Amino acid sequence: MLTLTENATTAVRDLTTRAGLPDSGGLRIAESQQQLGSFELALVPEAVPGDDVIDSDGATVFVSPETSTALADLTLDADPSATGAPGFTLAPQG
Repeated sequence: MLTLTENATTAVRDLTTRAGLPDSGGLRIAESQQQLGSFELALVPEAVPGDDVIDSDGATVFVSPETSTALADLTLDADPSATGAPGFTLAPQG
């Protein structure tokens, strides 16, 4: 299952708080409909039925069922020095 670094956890918590999402909200990762092989990130008020739900120290990430297998062995990271919205990256776990 996808894991989150400490930086990604902090970034997701900050983004969801600033967006005023309810406690059930989080960051959703799904395959892009426009760009094959790419992922889309969206702040959403709740999971879509079938999503994997990853809770990391108060940060919630939803992974669409179609994307779950592709992200299973990856770690989500965030660049805390990025200006504006944090830049998220995916890297192999380990």
